[in-house]
Amino acid sequence: MSITTKVSETDKEMTMVLGERFDFSCHGDFRSAYQSIDPTQYAITIDFTKTDYIDSAALGMLLVLRERAGGDRANITLKSCQSSVQQILDITHFEELFKFKN
Repeated sequence: MSITTKVSETDKEMTMVLGERFDFSCHGDFRSAYQSIDPTQYAITIDFTKTDYIDSAALGMLLVLRERAGGDRANITLKSCQSSVQQILDITHFEELFKFKN
């Protein structure tokens, strides 16, 4: 899976666009996507427009990013989740940890 990123140094924003599957095989790419920035200093948007599958490893990766971005102070938005992905995020109560945007 490829993850594309767009970083705005001026606005301190980063957008990560995920591919069709967000699972354990993406671990290295996902971590590399945010290693070039200090995630505590950026608003991060993760775009799920193309993603129709996530697994428990993906949930763990999101939680690790949240911790590195400051835990409760993290500014992370999960955007455009497909219904299959949204269902998993709802079951795991991720709405309590992340912002959501359609």
